[in-house]
Parts: sequence; structure tokens; C-alpha cells
Amino acid sequence: MRIIVADPYANVTFSGGDPMYQAAGFAELARAIRRRTNKDIWCFTGFRFEDLIQLEQRELLEHIDVLVDGPYVASQRDPDLLFRGSSNQRLIDVQASLFSGDVVLWQQNA
Repeated sequence: MRIIVADPYANVTFSGGDPMYQAAGFAELARAIRRRTNKDIWCFTGFRFEDLIQLEQRELLEHIDVLVDGPYVASQRDPDLLFRGSSNQRLIDVQASLFSGDVVLWQQNA
């Protein structure tokens, strides 16, 4: 946490070995980050948003800004995509999606 707070320029990304398998621990960390910083929190997962909101992972989603969802699919690889490797993966604005009840795709600010 000390490292996260100390860097005023870096945001936070949860990735590697899917964070949704340890959603309770990551939710606790996300809550601590929210209490102490204004950093954006991104999360990469092989799961789809529609499935996660029905499970115990929803608690973690409530603290995530952007979710990159869906598994990497080598046959759909696209090196021109922002922040993801294959075209089946989506960049989801989690808070807007939870509010609306439908998936809202994240749009990069100009």
C-alpha cells in the first residue's frame, strides 16, 4: 500500500493469475486503495462481466473502474487494440455498467 500511495502518477491494475479467483482479497485491497487515494483501478479477467455480477465477485466489481473481460483468444489477436490482446475482450466502464444494468464500454478521454 505504501508503494501505491507513494506514486502520484500511477494508477492500479489487478492482473495475472485471474484476480477474480481471489475476489475477496482483491476487494479488501481495492477498498483500502479507495480510502487512501483517487487512483483508477483496472482489472483484467478471463471471465465475462455478465457472469461476474451474478457471483461473489460482484463485491470486487463495485470497486473497479475498468474491467477488461473475456479470455485472450489467439485466433482473434489484434495488436492494434488498446489495453487488450484479442478482439473478443471488452473494456468495460464498471461503475456505469453497474448503475445502468447493461454493459457500458469504456471510452478513452480525449
